Amino acid sequence: MMSKTKKLSIAFYWHMHQPVYQLTPDGDYLMPWVRLHAVKDYLDMVEILNKFKRLKLNFNLVPVLLDCIIDYAENEMHDIHSKLTITPIEMLSDDAKLFIINNFFDANYQSMILPYDEYNKLYHKIQTNPDAGIDIFSDQEYSDLMALFNLAWIDPIYKTKYPELKKLDKKGKNYTLEDRINIIEIQRDIMKQIIPAYKKYLDKDRIEITTSPYYHPILPILLDNKSIKKTTENAPQVLKTYLDGKMQTKMALDRIEEIFGKRPRGIWPSEHCVSPKTLYMLTTLGVDWTISDEGILSDSINFEFIRDFKGHLEDPYHLMKSYDYKIKNKNLKIIFRDSTIPNLISFEYPNHNPIAAANDLYDRIKVIQSKLLSSPDNNHLLTIAMDGENCWENYLEDGLSFLKTLYTLIEDDETLETVLISEYLDKETGHKPLAKISSGSWINRNFKLWIDEPLKNLAWNYLKRVRDDFSKYVKKHPLNPHIKDAKKELFICEGSDWFWWYGEPNDSGRDNIFDYIFREHLKNIYLYLGLNVPGYLDEPLTSAFTKPSRYPKGEFTPAIDGNIDDDSWLNAGCIDIPDGPVLKDSKFFDRICYGYDKNNFYLRFYLNKYIFEDPDLKLRTYQMYIYMRNSHKKHSLSPVRLINKTENVLPLLKEKFHNELQLSINNDELKLVRMIKSIPGNIWALENDKDINYVFANTIDISIPFDLLEIENNETLEFMFISANLGIKESCIPYEMLLTVPRL
Repeated sequence: MMSKTKKLSIAFYWHMHQPVYQLTPDGDYLMPWVRLHAVKDYLDMVEILNKFKRLKLNFNLVPVLLDCIIDYAENEMHDIHSKLTITPIEMLSDDAKLFIINNFFDANYQSMILPYDEYNKLYHKIQTNPDAGIDIFSDQEYSDLMALFNLAWIDPIYKTKYPELKKLDKKGKNYTLEDRINIIEIQRDIMKQIIPAYKKYLDKDRIEITTSPYYHPILPILLDNKSIKKTTENAPQVLKTYLDGKMQTKMALDRIEEIFGKRPRGIWPSEHCVSPKTLYMLTTLGVDWTISDEGILSDSINFEFIRDFKGHLEDPYHLMKSYDYKIKNKNLKIIFRDSTIPNLISFEYPNHNPIAAANDLYDRIKVIQSKLLSSPDNNHLLTIAMDGENCWENYLEDGLSFLKTLYTLIEDDETLETVLISEYLDKETGHKPLAKISSGSWINRNFKLWIDEPLKNLAWNYLKRVRDDFSKYVKKHPLNPHIKDAKKELFICEGSDWFWWYGEPNDSGRDNIFDYIFREHLKNIYLYLGLNVPGYLDEPLTSAFTKPSRYPKGEFTPAIDGNIDDDSWLNAGCIDIPDGPVLKDSKFFDRICYGYDKNNFYLRFYLNKYIFEDPDLKLRTYQMYIYMRNSHKKHSLSPVRLINKTENVLPLLKEKFHNELQLSINNDELKLVRMIKSIPGNIWALENDKDINYVFANTIDISIPFDLLEIENNETLEFMFISANLGIKESCIPYEMLLTVPRL
């Protein structure tokens, strides 16, 4: 008996984006991610169409990424990593070798380092000898490390396309300078093929290309920041950047048309961030359609999508439809992506056999299809829209087996079809009307990953101050030929990536570099206009909330009594810990004060009153770790032993320490005060802490003898704080520097 299964259309929609990693248009890139993802992802993601007759794919290409690809492919540009790779070993400075040690293991261990015996050996050598310094590797090993890092990032499919690459890959070790130069040149050749390949498949109607605003800004923030609900102080209220947002969007449409010969009909708003003003602006630029997330649709139609314990939608109907949004006599089509499938592809499936994972996703698609039998409509669209580059390094074969299996299962199923989004929307006559659009993004249906957090707010306020200066200058000197260059720098600074990495909760492990690039581009605006650069732009934003609001005024001996009104702490150094979308209900302390006298190191922790207003929060366990060491003598040192949330580790957390003081608070009680001491072999051992004096009342006051910390007269104690949850690092205080107190 024939099945009554309704045909299901599937839009695979892959998003490709990297921010600006240059300081100036002709300078080297400070990070290598455009080049490395170009040789690992961008080309093979589209060339896989060669293996299928009916497969159709959609790609979102952000113009700033394409500009960078052209820079590498046509203008012979380099990043720091590639320039070091082609440098003779004898010309490498000590700093260069240290950079290589710290950066040329940036690869997935299981899928990229382990397959190369020599790369794996070098990795374990540095892991087991972290204090060895630059002499840990011979000149040949430095050469091999650079060669293998670059080989590991090249997609395996190119080994068959480039015989020389296959030979280099098989060589395994003893790489020469000539080998390393050849590897970089092969990478450059791969990059030269990317744009022509996309144009070829676009002309054949096998792919659709859309774009995002030029430098990937968050449109609702630029267009209507004032209407975004904010919960923190010092959030910028008026940015005056509406025209910037519209101009960046038009520039993107123009650039894609210039490169590929066809104007995009759709816009992928950065991070799927939408608002009523965003959608209206898109209609004024002639955009036919856009996309957002399942959560935004849920809020817009007041329908909560419910999933069972396996993640299957109970009722997928509303998510499988396209929508018609009318505003001010203009129409815009909108599709909404399934939010579970991208998470599976990005985070769950890499942990499984790729064939089994592809079959699991196919089965999930069939479950969705089966639940549409009762739908009153004939046409339904499942949108699988996600980052198209960052997950594949976690898969075997860079995801090839997974994608080939998935695409084959779909192509062999006559009840499924892959579609170009514009073609589907043109054929569909039953778009559902959408009366309103809820503002928000793909994350938590709000914008808190880019604004409304103290450090993010500070970055926006820096941008606002610079933009105000720019606007004042342009009014007085409209004919300055460098205004266009300065405006480009301004647009770069409006990109989403800077604000994503600033503050809580994201941690790139290189926040200091992102901060540096952001501030340098702000400075460039003044330099192009011939103006003096304000001094505040020299100060890292990341230190603004982590350096002390004041330093100790000298030695003092405070009362250890937990009395918040005690004046004996007035000479203490203090750090204020800001609230944020994550920190407010996870931080136990509002402020930390510290000081010293001739014999003791003093700490005072001011409690977060917000915690005590919520009975559920009071029941949580809050942990604080204080890591300490003597800056004058090298005692036995051990690494921070807290678990990091991501593979990216702050440089400060790579430091080693001699003492660790643990505090643990639960249900208004100080459950634990424990001193741990480093012993040889990177081992922590319990220390006799009977001489530590502490009180928990309105504050937590602690006195630690310098003798216990092995700090003698005229020596300096270095220390830092880490808040944690069940042994997992939450935040590091400070971000970039160790605090110090002397013993006089």
